[in-house]
Amino acid sequence: MEISHIEHIGIAVPNLDEAIKYYETVLGLKCYKKEVVEDQKVTTAFFKVGDTKIELLEATSPDSTIAKFIEKNGGRGGMHHLAFCVEDGVANALQECEEKGVKLIDKAPRKGADGLNIAFLHPKSTEAVLTELCEDPSK
Repeated sequence: MEISHIEHIGIAVPNLDEAIKYYETVLGLKCYKKEVVEDQKVTTAFFKVGDTKIELLEATSPDSTIAKFIEKNGGRGGMHHLAFCVEDGVANALQECEEKGVKLIDKAPRKGADGLNIAFLHPKSTEAVLTELCEDPSK
């Protein structure tokens, strides 16, 4: 697997509008995209910091993984996942990870936010960090 860069850092937030206000007003960043990802039951907001993105995630359903994460975190948000861009494709990276004994959350790539193909690796196999593998299918 060839990782080219950190694609984004995913941060769960209980209130997306309040979080966007903080990132824009205090940090001086600009939200360049908001998107609802129906199958993941989230609304996302993206910010660019150099070559890396920050993805804020707000739950759209109480049974979403983001809602459960925030509940376990005492109602507060926090860093949810770290996403890497893989140059040789998510499917190939998943196969390589599985061959090395990594527990997969996703057995195949799926459509994610910001036009990316994505898949998650289980934190039990990744030093307790939920890890997302990403590829931009347009490249």
